[in-house]
Amino acid sequence: MKPRRLRWSAIALGLLFSILFCALTPYNNVRLQNTPLAGGHFPLGSFAVLLFFAAVYNPLARCVHRNAALAAHELLLLWSMVTVATGIAYTGLFRTFLVNITTPGWLVVTGHPAGKTLSQLLPETLFPQDHDLVHLLYRALEGGRTLTWYEVLARIPWAQWTAPLTLWGLFIGCIYAAFVGLTGLFSHQWIENEKMNFPLLRVPMEISEESEQGVLGSYLSHKFFLVGFGIPVLLHLFNGLHTYYPQVPQIPVLFLAQPYIPREGLLSGFYKLKIYLYPAFIGFAYLTSKQVSFSLWFFFLLGGLLPGLLQVVGWRVPSATLGTTFGPVLARVEEMQMIGAFGVFFFFILWLARSHLRQVLVGLWRRRVEAQEPFKSLVDPRKALILFVLGSGGAILWMVLFRMDPLPAVLFLGVCFMLHLVSARLICQGGLPYFTLTAAPSDGFLAMTASKTIAPLTLALGLALQKVAFVDVRESLIPSLFHATKAAEEVQTRRRFLIGVLAALFIGVVVSGAAMLVMSHQYGISTLPDDWAVETSRRVHEGAAQLLRYPEEPKKWSMVFAGVGAVVMALLVLGYRRFLWWPLHPIGYLTTYSSALRILWFSFFVGWLCNALVLRYGGVKAFKEVRRLFVGLVVGDTVMAITWLVVGLFTPVSYHVLPL
Repeated sequence: MKPRRLRWSAIALGLLFSILFCALTPYNNVRLQNTPLAGGHFPLGSFAVLLFFAAVYNPLARCVHRNAALAAHELLLLWSMVTVATGIAYTGLFRTFLVNITTPGWLVVTGHPAGKTLSQLLPETLFPQDHDLVHLLYRALEGGRTLTWYEVLARIPWAQWTAPLTLWGLFIGCIYAAFVGLTGLFSHQWIENEKMNFPLLRVPMEISEESEQGVLGSYLSHKFFLVGFGIPVLLHLFNGLHTYYPQVPQIPVLFLAQPYIPREGLLSGFYKLKIYLYPAFIGFAYLTSKQVSFSLWFFFLLGGLLPGLLQVVGWRVPSATLGTTFGPVLARVEEMQMIGAFGVFFFFILWLARSHLRQVLVGLWRRRVEAQEPFKSLVDPRKALILFVLGSGGAILWMVLFRMDPLPAVLFLGVCFMLHLVSARLICQGGLPYFTLTAAPSDGFLAMTASKTIAPLTLALGLALQKVAFVDVRESLIPSLFHATKAAEEVQTRRRFLIGVLAALFIGVVVSGAAMLVMSHQYGISTLPDDWAVETSRRVHEGAAQLLRYPEEPKKWSMVFAGVGAVVMALLVLGYRRFLWWPLHPIGYLTTYSSALRILWFSFFVGWLCNALVLRYGGVKAFKEVRRLFVGLVVGDTVMAITWLVVGLFTPVSYHVLPL
């Protein structure tokens, strides 16, 4: 395909919608508890913008002037910019940021014993502890609900917020710079050398290309697409109406295995198993590599067998052996396998990219050495490496300036980047619109070292930093940057594409932060219906105080299972690389205990089964033809989610189409 130029007007449109959705996302997602505008790695806001311009604006624009319509790469720029910006507005950063940095002060206000421990340790320039300031944030301005947003904005005590927000902004800026560098370093390897599929980008790319060619109407009216589109429309029409009018019949999408599974015995691990049916996720699974989609549900079920197997052989390891942990869903000691598995898979990623990384390093010193073809990356890998070093170095310097010990700071940050790179690989290659880590970066350190050997400030501040930037990956930045890079593959002026993405990133931080501050002062954090943000942030600080008061020794069983995870992953990698017939992809093992697979596993099973049957009995031609049906499932689900989102803005009750 001939490279194409990118117009500045497309960037301006992207910035406009980024500002709009970043300002609206906190209110919509948190205050209204409506269907999230930004949720997961296939956000509704991004898709709504792309679909509007592809299906509505472009046909009308062509009637006015041939060049007025947006090209495919410009539509994908809008998708990328809104995705990057709105992810920051929610779980990607600001859903918990203000809660996290003010929890120590709030614990003091409420008389919690952990408050005194942490307030004497953590720097007040980062964690505001002024009683009135914290009370105002949690209890709201007097009469705040009757004020307009600009009146609230004017009454926020900016003089007291300037220092902490500026200092945290420097840290977040360094981390995001390192993320951009890390993405640029590996983009060419994943896109060109490994030919990764990027299933979550298939639907936006297909719609954009059909719109550019002026045949989107024919595509959307194809019989297979209409069948796929009609299934979720019918499903969510009934279920949405049932939410508002209970007399309308409901079509169940959740089935419990509990009545059919014994509480004890080999199958006891499936006692709480849930079977969800989500058409969009079935569509993503069909668009994913058959080996990958099979591995995702297979390892989830295999992991469910382990507790029952241990029970049958009489081997019970109490959950208490985990000690104090900070992983989002870490509940059993056998789940510590993921620590070792993530580490081995990270080195596998490096091994696959060894030639590319060698070429990048050589290019740093020999400027005349050029790649055989242009790098497929928004940032030249050599510049990306420099950016990664500067960003991570700036973050380490920031941590050291606030009295964290240098060696733990370097090791901690290295593990955080490792987990985020592996998570990005999972999301981009596995087509996972929703993913959560099992264990946090700190869990590996605390399993292998005595907590008393870590300086108190280093421990407390490290755990807070982990919550700010690294542990909640539902809308993490790196997968969105990889998707943006893939979307810009055919763009001639990639620098403009990069400018658009970086501008959206900056806008996302500024506008989202302001919107969350306004909403918190208007309604009060303690009265907002987002218990998850408050509870998870509080548990981090209570856990830190617990470790400071009662230090823990290394955990033998955690290290044993981490070693088991490393060995299993090494064997999977070996089989994957050595045998053509090998049916399992290593990334499936990494999702074994993720809470995301508890929701996604059955949809991925159905998608994989359809993929396998169509390829087996219809061949590649039938696979491509039937693909329209599964694109229809994705589009239908998201269109209905957008429809009910709009309805939810004006009603006291919301119907959620997707669990994002």
